[in-house]
Amino acid sequence: MEGKTLADRIESYIKWLLNRSTDGVVELQRQELAERFTCVPSQISYVLSTRFTIERGYLVESRRGGGGYIRIARVPLNADTRFKAWVQEALGEYLTQEAAVELLSRLEEEGLLTRREQILLTAVINRQSLPLELPVRDQVRACIMKAVILTLMREDFPDAG
Repeated sequence: MEGKTLADRIESYIKWLLNRSTDGVVELQRQELAERFTCVPSQISYVLSTRFTIERGYLVESRRGGGGYIRIARVPLNADTRFKAWVQEALGEYLTQEAAVELLSRLEEEGLLTRREQILLTAVINRQSLPLELPVRDQVRACIMKAVILTLMREDFPDAG
C-alpha cells in the first residue's frame, strides 16, 4: 500500500468489504473506520462524499448519532428497475463534466461501454467540445448522457465490448 494516500487506503478497504459481502451492501461505523485508519471521522466523510458517489455507482445512507452507521450499497447496472432509478438520480437536468466522466468510467467498468467508446464519449462531453455558457453546457451534457444511456438500455442494442 506504499504510495497510496489515506483516502486511497480507506476507499480500497471499503471496496474490499463490498466485494466480500454477498449482497453488495456494507454497514460501517464512521468512528470505527476513523480509529482503524487513525484519522478523524471527517476524513471518512470526505472519502464517502468523493469516492462513493452515485456517478461511481454507490448509494450511501448515513445515520448519525450514538448508534449511527453508514450503509454503502453498490448499485448493479444490470438490475433494470434500479438502473433506471439510478440514471434519474445520477443525471438530473444538469450534469457537470466531472460527474459525466465518472459515469462514463462506471459504464466502462460495468462492461456497457468499451474503453474506446468511453474515451470517445469523454471527448464529446468535454467543456471544450461544448462551447456554451453555464448552465446551458451542463444541460446539453445531461441530454447527451441521457441519450447514450437510453441507447444502451434498448433491448435491441448489442452487448458492448
